[in-house]
Amino acid sequence: MVEDRTYLLARVFSSSRLSESKWLHMHPPEEQDSSVSNLRNAKRAFDDDNDDLRRQSKSLKLTGNEQQQQQSDNGSLINDIGRDNSITCLLRCSRSDYPSIASLNRSFRSLVKSGDIYRLRRQNTIVEHWVYFSCQLLEWVAFDPVERRWMNLPKMPSGVTFMCADKESLAVGTDLLVLGKDDDSSHVVYRYSLLTNSWSLGERMNSPRCLFGSASLGEVAIFAGGCDSFGKISDVAEMYNSELQTWTTLPKMNKPRKMCSGVFMDGKFYVIGGVGGGEEYDLATKKWTEIPEMSPPRSREMPASAEAPPLVAVVNNQLYAADHAGMEVRKYDKESKRWFTLGRLPERAGSVNGWGLAFRACGERLIVIGGPRSSGGGFIELNSWVPSNDGSPPVWTLLDRKHSSNFVYNCAVMGC
Repeated sequence: MVEDRTYLLARVFSSSRLSESKWLHMHPPEEQDSSVSNLRNAKRAFDDDNDDLRRQSKSLKLTGNEQQQQQSDNGSLINDIGRDNSITCLLRCSRSDYPSIASLNRSFRSLVKSGDIYRLRRQNTIVEHWVYFSCQLLEWVAFDPVERRWMNLPKMPSGVTFMCADKESLAVGTDLLVLGKDDDSSHVVYRYSLLTNSWSLGERMNSPRCLFGSASLGEVAIFAGGCDSFGKISDVAEMYNSELQTWTTLPKMNKPRKMCSGVFMDGKFYVIGGVGGGEEYDLATKKWTEIPEMSPPRSREMPASAEAPPLVAVVNNQLYAADHAGMEVRKYDKESKRWFTLGRLPERAGSVNGWGLAFRACGERLIVIGGPRSSGGGFIELNSWVPSNDGSPPVWTLLDRKHSSNFVYNCAVMGC
């Protein structure tokens, strides 16, 4: 997350397009002295404890015209502290500041738009998690749970079939993938890029399908199971690399599954539900292992086909599930391989058999998105809870609410 010592720098970037020297002249002398002092103190602190970041940033060299532009900027991003320390500062700025940072000069823009800034953040485990969800057919919004800010994404381009069809989504790296069917009933992937703030057609799966289980870890994601275009239940699994935009077919699962869910936990991928139980995929050995009874129990008897896939999420390598019927939160004990109840979901977490309710991990917190709806209007609420290790019941915090008469159609969390 963002550190206090770079708060000043973040505010400078987001509030002005002027150079640092011009920005200082816009304030009274005592503020100038304080600002200069803060910058110098930041330089001394970064010189002492950020050698690793400095070495990594040296690989981000500018060439050709960019070198000339850098020279015109006095050879650094922030003149007083130098290029290497500048990058160290930028890594700790909020993601929401990066558009303003990119507008300051060519060097900043290259660092942000190339994605290098996010790669360095990932290497140094500096991550912010934002929630992306859609309550309208082609419209997506992003929510920053720390600043509690809303941002609208550009409207998705698509045909009528894709607009009206069921869709599935997943955030991986700096991409948001939305999968569905286009006008000729073939599977299609639309890709939103955080770097360009735009939508484009993405690469299709090697074995296109829907109703799969999926999860992401950094720049890679795994999609397991689902149904193909002929309705056949699949045992296929594929890995997507957002940096390369490529799909790689993995070994097949032990059982075909559809309407399942996926999570990463302890560095391994798990597919849960579909036909009961779950399976673990070890990325090192490339082998699947069945885990009986890993699928969370249901408190109300009804056909599994009528319910949403298991509502599961992982926080700090602990697996949680939402029981939409009993309005309860459960936790999975990895030693006994059993589920036990922790407490209640937020009271306004409404759904229809689990559809329209989002239950997601967002950094170190669980996020629940849902709410009452009516024909004349309604709203959805975003509630969060930070689980503890002692098994205490959830205490939910209302982050915000948003007017909407529709379900939460799709939801994903992007961490970068």
